[in-house]
Amino acid sequence: MIGENEVRKAYETYKKYRDGLTAFQERVINAEEWWKNNHWERFQSGQTDNIRPTSAWLFNSLINKHADYIDNYPMPAILPREQSDEETAKLLSEVVPTILEMNGFAKTYNAACWDKPKIGTAVYAVTWNPEKENGLGDVDVSNVDVLNVTWQPGVEDIQKSRNIFITEVVDADLLKEQYPQYAEKIQAGNLVDRPKYLYEENMDTTDKVIVFDWYYKHSVQTESGGSRTILHYCKFVDDCVLYATENDEKYAQTGWYNHGKYPFVFDVQFPEKGSPAGFGYLDVMVNPQEYIDRLDQVILKGALMSKPRYFVTGSANVNEDEFTDLEKDIVHLAGNDVSDQSIRQIEPPVISDVVFTQRDAKVNELKETSGNRDFSQGSTSSGVTAASAIAALQEAGSKLSRDMIKGTYTAYQEIVELTVELIRQFYDLPRCYRITRPNGTAEYVQLTNEAMQDQVTTDISGELSIRRPVYDIKISAQKASPYSRIAQNELAKELYGLGLFNPQYSDQALAVMKMMDFDRKDEVMQTIERNGTMYQQLMQMQQAMAQMADLIAKTTGDTSILAALQQQGIGPAETEITPSVGGQVETDQLGRAVATDNSQSGKARQKVNDSTEVKA
Repeated sequence: MIGENEVRKAYETYKKYRDGLTAFQERVINAEEWWKNNHWERFQSGQTDNIRPTSAWLFNSLINKHADYIDNYPMPAILPREQSDEETAKLLSEVVPTILEMNGFAKTYNAACWDKPKIGTAVYAVTWNPEKENGLGDVDVSNVDVLNVTWQPGVEDIQKSRNIFITEVVDADLLKEQYPQYAEKIQAGNLVDRPKYLYEENMDTTDKVIVFDWYYKHSVQTESGGSRTILHYCKFVDDCVLYATENDEKYAQTGWYNHGKYPFVFDVQFPEKGSPAGFGYLDVMVNPQEYIDRLDQVILKGALMSKPRYFVTGSANVNEDEFTDLEKDIVHLAGNDVSDQSIRQIEPPVISDVVFTQRDAKVNELKETSGNRDFSQGSTSSGVTAASAIAALQEAGSKLSRDMIKGTYTAYQEIVELTVELIRQFYDLPRCYRITRPNGTAEYVQLTNEAMQDQVTTDISGELSIRRPVYDIKISAQKASPYSRIAQNELAKELYGLGLFNPQYSDQALAVMKMMDFDRKDEVMQTIERNGTMYQQLMQMQQAMAQMADLIAKTTGDTSILAALQQQGIGPAETEITPSVGGQVETDQLGRAVATDNSQSGKARQKVNDSTEVKA
């Protein structure tokens, strides 16, 4: 049972975890300010009245990284490990993307793709929401602020953390409406010390409370004598337990989710030792961006100081209003002392070329360290004009993007796996989904977890065993970018132009396909093989029809069927001409046999050939 004492111990554990993550949390807060171009507030400088330029080189690099992620939006393909699970796997491949679409996963993915290059870590939560679908419940995939996630310091795999705490600030009155039985214990304004962004410093929290979602694991013994890990969940405010799975008979023995994993997926940009989180491109670019801004400050100060200014002695008695007004052609003097000694222009300092060179070097350093060169943005340098050369440079420059996108696909694979496991656990009743086919037509399918449950089978020795259907997840990129779609279309046209889709050459086409590597190659090979098989079957049927027509002509004398087939270019297989009785075969000048076939079918063929021959 989970009571007040257990919750107090959990809160003490939370504080220990939080203190161990202080450096990481401060870096996240600092990254958010850099992202908002609040550069100078992050500099270690007490000067507040100077020029404070903020260039957007860092910002430009981050938005390009985000664009790379969006251009390669992931799509899942769920494959069975056993032939008996093919139908269910095919259905899951069609339904899971629809479930994610219903969750607004495109928006969730977009938010995560900002967090990953900015702070280095995007966190997804894959949970079951019992309030969805009018109380029927459904999978819920959301983005979690990493600053609200607290885990055990020192672990690199989030699944190995003994506890995970998710904190959320909510309105006290709304929480009391949701849990009226605990309304007296919910006290507003008692916010514990927690990491927060700078904008939260000025928020009014007098009517707020912090809700803790506490996830933890236990190891239990199974009936077979082994052990397995189960996941438990507890929601509490202060010392008040709002809900705990250990206090619920339905989940006390099985845990919150049958898969026994924390329902969180960490998508890391650059990994760090001893942490499931990482650091992002912003952390790498902060230093050169700071010096770019400082050098810009020097340059702009010099530019402002180049404005004409003058030393004027008191004896000059110059009318300052007329002197500073460039529209005045005449400037009056009260005295007669007009000389270089009384009025002299202040010479501004000359900025060395080294300053400009160093600034350009820092800009190039930021581009290099972030992999955000000109070619990756579609620009070219002088001397490179050939389309093939530009494409080659862009392809070579995108290797960093491909690398970071691969990590995102790994995280997306975990999201799909958790989604499938929640379907296995909770989809007891059939759900109907609309699937849009490639040709634009809609098909309605139903999905339940019946075929995904454990199945009793008999092994070779005749003993009973339990088999659980297992599925492999393969992730590929949806063709979101115009360049990807154009490249795919050009490849299809090139293959068509080479005749690889001609069913007569299916064997040669398959040999070529095996040596090639491109997206969805398996589908193309299956299409070519299927068309080749159909062509061979058609040829065999035509040959059989021609032989039957030839047989009918020989036996009945009716040559109409044979004539109709020959007009379509269909005829029986050529047979070898047998020598005449005398053993001599009549030939033409080229040595070709010209002996005539005197059978009824032969005469019919000759008649058709004569009637269709073009006369000169």
